[in-house]
Amino acid sequence: MSRIEEALKKFTELKQGSDAVPANQDVRSGTQGTKVSLPAQLVKSDSNRLLDVKPIRVDNLLLATALNEKTEVVEEYDKLRSAINALTKGDNFLNTILVTSTASEEGKSMTSLNLAISLAKEQDHTVLLVDTDLRRPSVHKYLDLDPEIGLVHCLRDNVPIEDALIKTGVGKLVILPAGESIRDPLDMLSSNRMKEIVQELKERYPERYVIFDTPPAKPFADASVLAGIVDSTLFVVREGKANKDDVLKTLEEFKDLNLLGVVYNDAHMFIKKPQDYYYY
Repeated sequence: MSRIEEALKKFTELKQGSDAVPANQDVRSGTQGTKVSLPAQLVKSDSNRLLDVKPIRVDNLLLATALNEKTEVVEEYDKLRSAINALTKGDNFLNTILVTSTASEEGKSMTSLNLAISLAKEQDHTVLLVDTDLRRPSVHKYLDLDPEIGLVHCLRDNVPIEDALIKTGVGKLVILPAGESIRDPLDMLSSNRMKEIVQELKERYPERYVIFDTPPAKPFADASVLAGIVDSTLFVVREGKANKDDVLKTLEEFKDLNLLGVVYNDAHMFIKKPQDYYYY
C-alpha cells in the first residue's frame, strides 16, 4: 500500500466520527485525481521527524537564539521574527527569503542563522537555511559542522537535495551547506538548475521558511541574481561599517525585488553596558 493510500485510509477512519473537516487540514490529490483533505498531523509528519534527532551542540556565543537564554539580543530577534511573519504571510506565503548586505562583515550570516533558529523554534514552521555564499561559506563553521556535500554538488553534480540536508535538532532547523567554496559561482547561481532548486525548496513543504545567506551585494552580483528568483529580500546594515552612499545605492538596486526591510545591526545607541556589546 502506497503512502498516499495509507494516508487516505487513515483519513477515512478519522473522519467517520466527524461531520466536517477541520479548517487547518491540508489539501492533497488522491489516486483518482480527487482532492481530499488530509489531517494536519499527517501533513506535518515529516516536519515532526526533524525533532527526532539529537540536537547539535551550539557553543558559539554569536548564535544567541540557540542558547536558550532570554537576553536583550534574543528579544530583538524575536521582534524580527514577528516582523517577518507579518510581512510574509497573506494570500501568498512569501517563504523564500534572501539575506544580504552592502559590504562584508556586516553580520548577514549571523542574522540569517539567528533568524532561522528563532523561526525554527516556533511550533508552526520548519526552516531550511541555505548557504549560497559559495565564495566564503560560513554557516557550517558557526554550527561546527563538517559537511562532505552541499549546494555546490547539487548544482554541479546533480546530487539530490535530500542527500545534502543536515538536520540540526535545533528546533525544526535544517541546513543546506555550501559544500565547498567556488571562486566564481555566478554562472552556477544564475543557472536553470538553481532556479529549479529554489522552486523545489519553496514548494516541497508549504509551511517551511527557506532562508538564503548570500555574499555582500556591492562587490558581487550573486545576491541580485538570487533576489530575482526568491520571494523577498532582507537587508543587513551594520552601524559604522558600510559607506552611507553605498548603502543607499545598493538599496535602490533592490527596491524592486520585494525588499522586506533593513536590519540595523550593531547599533551602539541601544547598548547599556560594555559587557552587553553584541552584533548579529
